[in-house]
Amino acid sequence: MAFDKNQFAEIIEEFKIDGTRLHEVAADFRYDLRQGLDDPSASSLRMLKSYVGLPTGEETGEYLALDFGGTNVRVLRIRLDGHGKFEVLKKVAKPLRVEGVYDFVGEGSTAEQQFDFIAELVDEAIEGDHTTKYLLGHTFSFPSEQTDLYNAKLIIWTKEFATAGVEGKVVNDLLKEALHRQGIDNVEPTAVINDTVAVLLAAAYKQADTYIGSIYATGHNTCYFEPFKGKAERPMILNLESGGFMKLAPNRFDAEFDAQSEKPGEQRLEKMVSGRYMGELFGMAIAELLGEKGKKYGFTSIDMSNIILDETAGLAEVGRIVSAKTGHDLEEVDRQRLQELAAALVVRSARLVTATYVGIIWQLAGDEAIKKQHIAIDGSVYEKMPLAKENIMRALSELLGESAPLVDTVLENGGSGLGAAIAAAMSQQQA
Repeated sequence: MAFDKNQFAEIIEEFKIDGTRLHEVAADFRYDLRQGLDDPSASSLRMLKSYVGLPTGEETGEYLALDFGGTNVRVLRIRLDGHGKFEVLKKVAKPLRVEGVYDFVGEGSTAEQQFDFIAELVDEAIEGDHTTKYLLGHTFSFPSEQTDLYNAKLIIWTKEFATAGVEGKVVNDLLKEALHRQGIDNVEPTAVINDTVAVLLAAAYKQADTYIGSIYATGHNTCYFEPFKGKAERPMILNLESGGFMKLAPNRFDAEFDAQSEKPGEQRLEKMVSGRYMGELFGMAIAELLGEKGKKYGFTSIDMSNIILDETAGLAEVGRIVSAKTGHDLEEVDRQRLQELAAALVVRSARLVTATYVGIIWQLAGDEAIKKQHIAIDGSVYEKMPLAKENIMRALSELLGESAPLVDTVLENGGSGLGAAIAAAMSQQQA
């Protein structure tokens, strides 16, 4: 069967965002930011305080970094040499769950077991040295309520974690107790940050004029440095949890996907832009074109990447991927259409994400001219997805006009560890 040409044209149109709409999204994001600065409850952005500012680049010394964002936990011993230079002296990484051997994340596991396991990794990173004093920075990528740089209370586990006794507790206290149980009293946890804040700290340490940090991968989030001009508050990085930005016009595929999702009405931006959901939206559109509306094929963002990159004769690779997922063999003209559809989804994603960055840039500039600056981005969509990077640059150009050359993006993919070490170093300045 061949796709209906008009139906395809209509679907492609659904995923397009023209210049006017792009400006609206950027302006709406800026509006939400301003609302959130006055009253976080009036905004769809969370505006979470990190209690840490930007590094000066002069931070030096040896620090420990704990990267705890999923089932793979890493502890790094990092030496900061200042001016963006650093060296990873030791790296230890282990999963919190090994099928049939141990499980510190599932039902039945306890906080004590989980943190004792992490303390053992810390011991390995310091090579059993229980005399040298180390400050430890902790990248903890779960929803937390934070009252200062040290105190972060886990609100609720996500990512299939079910360890008992951690929710509602200060994670650094649990870590400190576990270190004490193992006689590691020379390691002092001093800072907790989330992974997006870590990206900004790591990038700003290497390059001045970096005020925005973002993760653009399976999930999506952005943070930025808020100077709190004219206010008594201390300038600091705010974690926006921007995947929850709501002032968007979802198309019918977005609306249908949201209705069927685990948390309908939440994370609207993330569901329209992140790697986790792009493949699903792509599959929904294909199901409609194949007359199998509602059928799930399990397309991933990696499939989409391979489809976009296919340059084989007759787009044989596109045909192979689609046939393996749907059981349908497509004519070449329809393979071209699906390549176009995958591209449209990526372009839309990049444009929407960029509009949120520009909302922040406008907010920071206020009535003044836009300053030269870098946007630090970590994540597989930014790093590996074809068309993402160039469409971010194109959208920056569209939205910022003659100021566009002042803004560029930089890849920061070692942020979680380095950022935590920098936060530990900065905790001394703030003590």
